[in-house]
Amino acid sequence: MKKRILGFWEIWNMSFGFLGIQFGFALQGGFMSRIFQTLGADKHDIPLLWIAAPLTGLLVQPIIGYMSDRTWSPKWGRRRPYFLVGAILSSIALFFVPYSPALWIAAGFLWILDASINVSMEPFRALVADKLDESQRTYGFVMQTLIIGIGTWVASNLPWLVSEMGVSDAADLGVVPDSVKIAFAIGAFVFLISILYTVFTTTEYPPEDMEEFEREKAKKNRFISDITNNIGNMPSTMKKLGVIQFFSWFAFFTMWSMANPALTEHVYNTPAPIEANFDMTNSADQEAFKIENTAFQKASNSVGSAMGVYGLSSMAFALLFVFYTSKKNVNRKYVHMLSLIIGGAGFLLMMVVSPEQLKYCFMLIGIAWGSILSMPYAMLSSSVDPKKMGMFMGIFNMFIVIPQIIAALGGINFVSGLLGDDAINAMTIAGLSLIIAGLCNFLITEKAAISYQPTE
Repeated sequence: MKKRILGFWEIWNMSFGFLGIQFGFALQGGFMSRIFQTLGADKHDIPLLWIAAPLTGLLVQPIIGYMSDRTWSPKWGRRRPYFLVGAILSSIALFFVPYSPALWIAAGFLWILDASINVSMEPFRALVADKLDESQRTYGFVMQTLIIGIGTWVASNLPWLVSEMGVSDAADLGVVPDSVKIAFAIGAFVFLISILYTVFTTTEYPPEDMEEFEREKAKKNRFISDITNNIGNMPSTMKKLGVIQFFSWFAFFTMWSMANPALTEHVYNTPAPIEANFDMTNSADQEAFKIENTAFQKASNSVGSAMGVYGLSSMAFALLFVFYTSKKNVNRKYVHMLSLIIGGAGFLLMMVVSPEQLKYCFMLIGIAWGSILSMPYAMLSSSVDPKKMGMFMGIFNMFIVIPQIIAALGGINFVSGLLGDDAINAMTIAGLSLIIAGLCNFLITEKAAISYQPTE
């Protein structure tokens, strides 16, 4: 079916819900490790505490993709019911996670939060392919990246902004500061409101052949076999993109889980205070702990703020390509390759920068992030059956979560440990991984994936 060419605001409306999703991801990615450290986690244990994020993605996204492919409501459409359910659950989890009284509760909240965000996120990817003509696919995915960039930058700066407004960064042992609690509450509100905006401003196309759709939906107990068959028969482009995704997402998982301990320690020289080093029955030690902990919390605000710059630069990347791809085609392969290598350089420079220069590292990383959020999906959407778009987007998520699972289960500690015990070595490994991902783009040779090919 030839789809109507959509205008800017129509594409903006259908993508706006990603603002909330990215508020959730940015607060999770920028500050969960800080919460874990505040609750007493050792820096070497942090990657494993993050295992919830990739595992829930591995389980949830293929299931939600499969279910949304087989859903249709004349009022709510195909993808929007999942946006709404995920938004409600995510907002509740976001609000309560900084109130966790113990490390295991915070880790449990991360499971709930990440699963809920995935319920909303996966159908958003499929919605772009559902709604847009193939000639607008790159434009649509880049538009999502623009909104994701806005969300990343604003959400990453929330604890710093709240602190600047006078809310305290000081807190007792094992208690998350009020500045973080208020930031997460704001994120929960934005998450829900932005999803509701997309739900009520966007319509969806019904299935092209309703009778065939109903017959497919009536078939029972085919989820496992359908997933297995489609994994076995995935297009070659999808497999090649999977190699690129592996190294890309290993790098970014390393950043999300280890940037706070690495950068507060190496760049700001204010590592998280270790409880065992203080006699908390002694008033002098209590005061010393408070001073060190407040310094760590403020440095964490600064790390989060600097990290938010990667959202800002990905937004600039997306804005440039929104205007360019609305009129012309791009060579997706070489754009993605160059972007990933630039991002890798940003990670490598963290070894030598000052606190004032750290934001420039994240500026380079944002170029890679902007490309990761758009180019692989644009290449993939040109290579799969439109009737199975939700399922294939869910299966494609395997190439995102498997490297994260490997990283969480010891991959980060093992590889960075080859360079030494310093936490900053994890950022070096992230940089090398992104550069390898960039070079793997040479594997992509299919013309339809590299650039939109109009039919005669």
